Amino acid sequence: MDTLYADSVERLFSQISTPASIRAIESGQSTDAMWKEIEQSGFLDALLPESLEGAGLNLAQVFPMFLSAGRYAVPVPFAQTMLARAWLFAAGVTPPKGPISIAGLGVRADKGTVDADALPFGRVSAWVLADMGGDIALLPTAEASSLFSGGPGSLSASLQWITRPGAGIAIAASKSARVGLDQLAAASYAALIAGAAERVLAMTLDYANQRKQFGKPIGKFQAIQNQISVMAERTWASRMAAELACRSADWSPRFLMAALGKARCSEAAGLIADMAHAVHGAIGVTDEYGLHLYTRRLREWRLCAGAESYWASRIGAQLLSQPETTALAFICEELSAQAA
Repeated sequence: MDTLYADSVERLFSQISTPASIRAIESGQSTDAMWKEIEQSGFLDALLPESLEGAGLNLAQVFPMFLSAGRYAVPVPFAQTMLARAWLFAAGVTPPKGPISIAGLGVRADKGTVDADALPFGRVSAWVLADMGGDIALLPTAEASSLFSGGPGSLSASLQWITRPGAGIAIAASKSARVGLDQLAAASYAALIAGAAERVLAMTLDYANQRKQFGKPIGKFQAIQNQISVMAERTWASRMAAELACRSADWSPRFLMAALGKARCSEAAGLIADMAHAVHGAIGVTDEYGLHLYTRRLREWRLCAGAESYWASRIGAQLLSQPETTALAFICEELSAQAA
């Protein structure tokens, strides 16, 4: 992606997604002002063709945007809305205004009642693009009852629609896009994890170089260096895996690449958060210090759209469905950067 786009997104998020604004939204303040800034930027339609007033970019080109959203822990579904809007246009549906969450997993529909459990960004979304077990529905959150379902500062919520919402849009499987919502969400959260991991590593390095013990920065001690080196390894492995998940010539992620990217990023998320807090010591658990704004997101996004065990099992099932293919050939042909 042209550096002009990347720099513009970075500047936008640095101005609107500050620690103060994140804390305010987590405590219940409206996201309207932040979302208006994002909508006016025009980036939400970057994946749409120019004929539809988009930028005509592909998924690989907007990957830096997703990274920035993770790096600044943007408390609205920016990446998910971009992907949902592209998906809806591909399905022949004009997307509505407002933030859109993607629920590829965890949605139950029974006798007209729809439940979405622990929906990521459920507290701050206007719409939910939900897989109903075949057909897809675009559901307005305003017509649902909401139950807070996360830990402190979580933006997730469990939503329930007692009856099918009048403002909702049903999309038949025959008309829906070829890309499953689960892989769409997986690619987005892989990129968000990678971006948040970069921020956590940078904060940890800065602290280790400033905090002194026994007359020298703690970053000079071998035990701390070992932890930071492992953090750096996992952070950059996550970055590469997320980039693979988003490596596509059009707007849509490939299934196996999205599965691999999410599995690898989810696996690293908890370890990166743990080591960051270990290096920071007591200051890392204080509310005043901003580390938790990003480590909490790492833990939450690790589970969003399926954790590492879920996606590893999907990759394994794909391999087992090809009995004529060896594991090595599968890795080289299906899971490599060249394959992407």
